[in-house]
Amino acid sequence: MNFWSNSKQHRGQGQSPTRRKSPSQLSASVLAVVAVTSLTSVIGDRFYNQPQLAVDTIAPKTITAPSDGEFEDTKTTEAKRQEIRQGAIPSLKRDPEVTPTIKQDLKTLLDDISRVRTISGEFPFLDPQILSIPSQTTLRQASAAQWETVLAIADQLEISPLPPLDTLLPTDANLATPSRELYAYAGGAGPAAVQRVITTIMVAREGYQQAIAEAQTTFNTDLFQTHQTFLLRLSDAEWEQVRNDILQAGDRILTQGIPPGISPSLLQETIQVQLENDRSGRAFAIDTLSQTLRPNLIEDREETKRRSEQAALAVEPVVVSIDSGEVIVTKGEQISQEDFVLLDGFGLSDRQINWLGLGGYALLVSGGVAITILVVTKTKKNLRRRDWVLLLLISLSTPLLGLTKFPYNNNLPAVGLLTGSLYHPHIAITQVALLSGITGISNENIKWDHLIAATVGGIIAAQQSGKLRSREEQASLGFTIGAMQAVVSLAWNLIASASAETLWYVLLPEALIFGFSGTVWIIIALGLSPYLERFFELLTPIRLAELSNPNRPLLAKLAKETPGTFQHTLFVASLAEAAGRQLGCDVELIRAGTLYHDIGKTHDPEGFIENQQGGPNKHDQLSPYESVEIIRKHVTEGEKMAKKHKLPKAIRDFIPEHQGTMQISYFYHQARALAEKEGHPPDSVDEQLFRYAGPIPQSRETGVVMLADSCEAALRSLKEATPDQAAIMVNRIFRARWQDGQLAESGIAKNELPSIVDVFVKVWEQYNHKRIAYPQAVLESRR
Repeated sequence: MNFWSNSKQHRGQGQSPTRRKSPSQLSASVLAVVAVTSLTSVIGDRFYNQPQLAVDTIAPKTITAPSDGEFEDTKTTEAKRQEIRQGAIPSLKRDPEVTPTIKQDLKTLLDDISRVRTISGEFPFLDPQILSIPSQTTLRQASAAQWETVLAIADQLEISPLPPLDTLLPTDANLATPSRELYAYAGGAGPAAVQRVITTIMVAREGYQQAIAEAQTTFNTDLFQTHQTFLLRLSDAEWEQVRNDILQAGDRILTQGIPPGISPSLLQETIQVQLENDRSGRAFAIDTLSQTLRPNLIEDREETKRRSEQAALAVEPVVVSIDSGEVIVTKGEQISQEDFVLLDGFGLSDRQINWLGLGGYALLVSGGVAITILVVTKTKKNLRRRDWVLLLLISLSTPLLGLTKFPYNNNLPAVGLLTGSLYHPHIAITQVALLSGITGISNENIKWDHLIAATVGGIIAAQQSGKLRSREEQASLGFTIGAMQAVVSLAWNLIASASAETLWYVLLPEALIFGFSGTVWIIIALGLSPYLERFFELLTPIRLAELSNPNRPLLAKLAKETPGTFQHTLFVASLAEAAGRQLGCDVELIRAGTLYHDIGKTHDPEGFIENQQGGPNKHDQLSPYESVEIIRKHVTEGEKMAKKHKLPKAIRDFIPEHQGTMQISYFYHQARALAEKEGHPPDSVDEQLFRYAGPIPQSRETGVVMLADSCEAALRSLKEATPDQAAIMVNRIFRARWQDGQLAESGIAKNELPSIVDVFVKVWEQYNHKRIAYPQAVLESRR
């Protein structure tokens, strides 16, 4: 059934924002001008005292020195110091990771050579009196063809008597000396001894070939191949001496340090100096160390910075002096740095406000303010004048702190949390981003790692603030922000990081301290938040949750002294919350406001039927005029209690607006009947005495609560009714409120009322669902 086809349309029934009316266009313009002016005046502080007769400008007249003067040229002095800082010779230090690696590589190479030497076998493998060292070397590494020639000669040496030596000498000159030595040995020791020597040589040759094969798979350079004859002919004692010489020379060179970029020739010269000239294996040692050693020194950035700063501070200040009456600058000349120092020192540089620079910043800030207003409009947040003032104060805090010398003064995490929780995350993200950009442009000495990390922290705080519903959750967010700031700051600095030592001892502590500052800013924001909420009459989800706590004094009093009203309140809250959710209203505000809407009934609990619990009705003994005063008083008394307990205005508004200017019809009609009984015309009764003082609902939230409050008793009285019957009754109540003009300024549209009816009926059905009828036997068994 449609009750709305012929209903009268009242003013203000279109869709409107949830909260109160916005400031006038004039007030908004004034606030925008104040915002631009105040922000520009703070971030543009460097434009307040700029010289008109600056460097590179043209002198309008000839200016002479009024007296003797001597002034420090701070700019030139600082430029010289900066030149020294930039040109400082880097301080070097040993890389604690590279040096052990180089030593291990060198030791591994020498150990591999020792293993190959072991495979080759001992050398010399025969007594040098039998075969000389050169002959043993020749025979061990002789080719297969050469070895066949030697075996043929050995066979001839078994003949007795021995053939002439000339008939045995081979044509290969390399084998001549070994052949003579074998012939001489055979002449003295006999054929059997020669065979033993040949067998020993064969074993040595086999070990040598295995060693060569192993070397080819072990070494990836030609170092071993180049020096294999030398390496495999050394005795164990000689090899150990060579090995120790190489290790000791390597240790000395690495201790001294090898700088990056050293040329190969210079490195080789260094190696030669460290090796003893008369040691065997010098060539092998030089090649080994040249191929193994590499730079092990890195720049010590902190030490370089410290030394360069000391050298810079040692620079004598540049001083410019002049005698009285001397010309500082001639008319038409370009003012030099030296001229400017004198002009500024004598106060002749004509310092004024740089309006052009301030104007540029004003345009920049105006753009930021315009973007903020656009985002606020998109979020459908109808901010009051005091809200704009608070947003301005929060925004001003960042550039004001930037003027201080405190190193951790970037409060963007606090800005993000405060604005996000007090208003809207999108507004907060916009504010943080704009403040970050303006700060980066305006502050010449900005630390970019701090700004970027603080911006990330601020955006995270803003984005998460709308999801948090307790102070504990906000406090936990502080640790997340701190950790994130530390990570971002560390990552930013790692772009130019030095060694791991610098990372642990310099960058990491700095990042941790800055991360801790982010947590501190969140704690500061948490401390400020309750005071800002009270002073600026703000209702955040967290504060609404705190106000809805049934242990709050007023709610505890309502539950204890007026239990019937408290139950009525809970049902009204269920209806209003469901309808508010359907309409996209602030459900948390609706719940908190509904809980307090009838607190005034505690002034006279027995004056309201829901608290009489079947007892006598006190109104039976009162006149309609006395009764209506009791009923009307629950609004005025409720407002007094709310103000006494410092409830926010948005909550206090629910107390009068849920009744609006509705007629208290029961006692009005009773008064008319009494007047008629006493012989007076019924119209002689002043209807205004039987209406609430108002105002009518000024927001969708209070309008929804009025409808829920009007329907609660009627819906509760329906026990066996069908949903259609319940809908008919709710529609009639809504129609009465609409026609009475009670919703005219609430922002609730006529076409939204049917959906509210459906929601109310569904909630009523949930409260009045059928229960299972237990058999009598079951009921008796429970007694």
